[in-house]
Amino acid sequence: MFDYETYLRTSKMPLIWCAGCGDGIVLKAMLRAIHKLGLEKDKICMVSGIGCSSRLTGYVDFNTLHTTHGRAITFATGIKMARPELHVIVVTGDGDATAIGGNHYIHAARRNIDLTVILFNNNIYGMTGGQVSPTTPLGKFASTAPYGNFENSFNISGLALAAGASFVARSTVYHATQLEKYVEKAILKKGFSVVEVITQCPTTYGRRNREGTAVDMMLAQKENSIPVSRARTMSEEELEGKIVTGILVDTEKPECRSEYQKIIDRFSQPTGSVETKR
Repeated sequence: MFDYETYLRTSKMPLIWCAGCGDGIVLKAMLRAIHKLGLEKDKICMVSGIGCSSRLTGYVDFNTLHTTHGRAITFATGIKMARPELHVIVVTGDGDATAIGGNHYIHAARRNIDLTVILFNNNIYGMTGGQVSPTTPLGKFASTAPYGNFENSFNISGLALAAGASFVARSTVYHATQLEKYVEKAILKKGFSVVEVITQCPTTYGRRNREGTAVDMMLAQKENSIPVSRARTMSEEELEGKIVTGILVDTEKPECRSEYQKIIDRFSQPTGSVETKR
């Protein structure tokens, strides 16, 4: 029988997340996916950076690393290169991964290294003051945008797809069962995998933008979500303000650590037996 406490450091409770935050829903979806896959806790390494979502590594009973701002994918890359047998899962946010950590995000996707990135997108820097993040929608308010955000926002799933990731999916905390399935697929995928999760921040983002309660924000996720198959038949105008959910890419391509191992194996042969290719 599945018991969440099997995978939690209950001594670290209670959680620091605000009431109504979606991060707990994502946590539970991740744990259900890990349980279904039957992964050993000691074969998992979960890495996070800085932010609301990144506090998650303190609550799970795996090998964990709570790193510096924007560098979660960098640390995770080093772990995977040194310990390829581990399932390395990165927990990060829209600010952590795509602002200060943007280049690491792009190049990990380009390398197609075997990491699973669960990217919490709440459209704001929720923990550090409510500043504009790369995903804050145009016109929305933040502590650094008291008159409304005047910058265009990132399509962070599209960015991973364009940079070369093997698997990219997007879901919301409202669609918790769908989210669980995508996390499971992402962990199983050999290569760089991203699951973008649209999650509400009722405290820092919702209040400032008058989006109602956490329940109101989750219902908005439901009402504004469009499956990717339907979205492909819609115009840009029709898609304005919509959340396109589903698996955006699922492809097979060479994985970075495996390609590196081929070089190690080739040059580990006895002297004189290696043929170099020019």
